[in-house]
Amino acid sequence: MLSNLLLLLIVGVSIALMLTRPRGISEVYWIGGCALLLVLLRLVPLKLAGRAVAEGSDVYFFLIGMMLLSELAREQGVFDWLSSVAVRGANGSCTRLFMLVYAIGTFVTIFMSNDATAVVLTPAILTVVRKAKVQPLPCLFACAMIANAASFVLPISNPANLVVFHEGMPPLGQWLRDFGVASIFSIAATYAVLRVVFKKDLAAKIESSTEAKRLTSNGAMVLVGLGFMVTILLIASALKKDLGLPTCLAALAITAAVCIKARSNPLTLAKEISWSTLALVAGLFVMVDAVENIGALRYTEAALRWAQGLAPALGAFVTSFVVGIANNLVNNLPLGLMAGSTMQAAHAKGILANAVMIGVDLGPNLSVTGSLATILWLIALRKENLHVSFWDFLKVGAVAMPIALFASVGSAVLMQMLLKTP
Repeated sequence: MLSNLLLLLIVGVSIALMLTRPRGISEVYWIGGCALLLVLLRLVPLKLAGRAVAEGSDVYFFLIGMMLLSELAREQGVFDWLSSVAVRGANGSCTRLFMLVYAIGTFVTIFMSNDATAVVLTPAILTVVRKAKVQPLPCLFACAMIANAASFVLPISNPANLVVFHEGMPPLGQWLRDFGVASIFSIAATYAVLRVVFKKDLAAKIESSTEAKRLTSNGAMVLVGLGFMVTILLIASALKKDLGLPTCLAALAITAAVCIKARSNPLTLAKEISWSTLALVAGLFVMVDAVENIGALRYTEAALRWAQGLAPALGAFVTSFVVGIANNLVNNLPLGLMAGSTMQAAHAKGILANAVMIGVDLGPNLSVTGSLATILWLIALRKENLHVSFWDFLKVGAVAMPIALFASVGSAVLMQMLLKTP
């Protein structure tokens, strides 16, 4: 009993340290240190820890592939070109610029994952809006918010999707049926809220023009390769196959082709990949498996079974909002792992399982602690001497997240009723 309490204490403190990052120490050290400490104290058997790390193989492959492709696109100027297109296409209108940035962020999130939008697209957008001499916050918030709002359009749009469904990803047809309309409402509602919140800033005019950037042949080759990779992943999803290894292999093939054409060294790209993120995810798998192994998830399982006893629509709304808010207390990656294990134990399916998924992906728009992508977005801004406080983000998120979550879950419930699915 005491050992179980000690385990829960270590896990809870580690998650708190991961979120607060005292002295700027990276998240991976707190989570990795926790996993190592659990093994050293024999609170988690080494065999269990090894099995937990192995469970995340599909997620690791997926992250490697997406990070590699994102770095390749950055190196070949794809993100700079997209940012330039947005500013020049705005024709002096901040409102039009915001709309184009939001659209580009939606595209990048859907096909390259939300981390690419938060980490790679954001600095490129900031560079061009500074040159255009306009207030950068509306466009930067657009990058942060759409990184979560569009992250359940496709299974590949968010690593958390693979975490939640690590026991079995739904086939593509079922995914689009369950989340297609809901994601459209999520994207539209978030856009509408941001337009209202930043109405004053968006009324200004763009006084300075920026130099047009041309997409190089190598950049165009990256985009063609992205289309090839997405096609492979959609086929794999439709065939109920894991997505991690196809993502990694496709990204390696695209990188090899572009590097051969450009006569560049691929090792420079490998150095830019955030390998610590993989260690972070592995540590989270160990932590969640440890918590599950001592039976602590029986409380979340009981809560989900209670929600199953409610009317379907009410259960979906309650579940999604509880999960959405909980994201911001423990971050969506560990929560996604716990949610996936809980759904499997409770045999949750249908609209309730969909509500959990939407809560995991959309809930992080409430605060900066909600998802790894948002934390990385904040770090990217700090590197550019821009500081968005917890309260600055919360003032926007407290409006945007509940409205988008209500619209998204409501549309999912309505679609379930129309299609008469269980």
